[in-house]
Amino acid sequence: MPENFADRLQAAIKSKHSPTCVGIDPVFAKLPAEISENKDLNDETDSEIALDAVLEFCRRVIKIIAPYVPAVKINSAFFERYYWDGIDGYFALIQEADKAGLIVIGDVKRGDIGSTAGMYAQATLAEPDFANLDALTGPDAVTVSPYFGLDGVKPFIQVAREESKGLFCIVRTSNESADEIQGAKLESGLSVAEHVAQQVETWAKDDGLIGNCGYSAVGAVVAARNPDEVVRLRGMMQSCYFLVPGYGAQGLTAADVAPCFKSDGTGAIVTASRSIIYAFDDMKYVERFTSEWDKCIEQACKDFVAEMNEVVQV
Repeated sequence: MPENFADRLQAAIKSKHSPTCVGIDPVFAKLPAEISENKDLNDETDSEIALDAVLEFCRRVIKIIAPYVPAVKINSAFFERYYWDGIDGYFALIQEADKAGLIVIGDVKRGDIGSTAGMYAQATLAEPDFANLDALTGPDAVTVSPYFGLDGVKPFIQVAREESKGLFCIVRTSNESADEIQGAKLESGLSVAEHVAQQVETWAKDDGLIGNCGYSAVGAVVAARNPDEVVRLRGMMQSCYFLVPGYGAQGLTAADVAPCFKSDGTGAIVTASRSIIYAFDDMKYVERFTSEWDKCIEQACKDFVAEMNEVVQV
């Protein structure tokens, strides 16, 4: 039987001694000058050239961070921006990250019902079943919207069960306006996010999903905006690994996200995106490395790992 996704994730975290993940959200205008001003890559108005620049940057970022973090989260929207070539580029980066030994999370945030959900699960999570794509691998896990109920999540769960994959259901997000919906109170006294958390925990405990580590292939996206709320959500989802956004550029610190973990240091992986991949715009790193943008990213990644290890012992 294939190894459970949660087991693989936990093993990868222990191997790198850090529950961290770097998000890949590339924007052409933010690329380092070495790439964006290159004579072969400096045309933002040409989709193919701009995508080539973005992919060159992302490949180098993956190579830089791979020794330090166990996972990478690739946001498909930043590649879909480039239409059909962008989709090809997104999957090309999945191959790069996989070859680098990283757990690959596809940040696709898909959700629908019935046959549409099934197609989303096949397209974004499952291994390709076309004979001419047998060399292509899909991501290890994806992000999924649970707001269609079990109908919208079930096809992803089935793929996870059959192919040793994982999914992270969106429970609590890090954006400022999220509280208007996710924090709304129901007649039961629970917030919408807490009610969703109860559903996700039920799905997570279904047959064939719990690994040897005690966690399920079904995890949850949980931001740590409110410490008391995070403690409640952690208690409600004992079977779920948390994918935790909001660190770094969105203002959260290692201490802020610490309540997402269980007392033994397991149960969560924290993601940082802009604060790592655009570290060459941060004077803290520019003063040390000047125009060496790759060293800025490497040091920011090391600092991220060190800061998390100060509050969570893996």
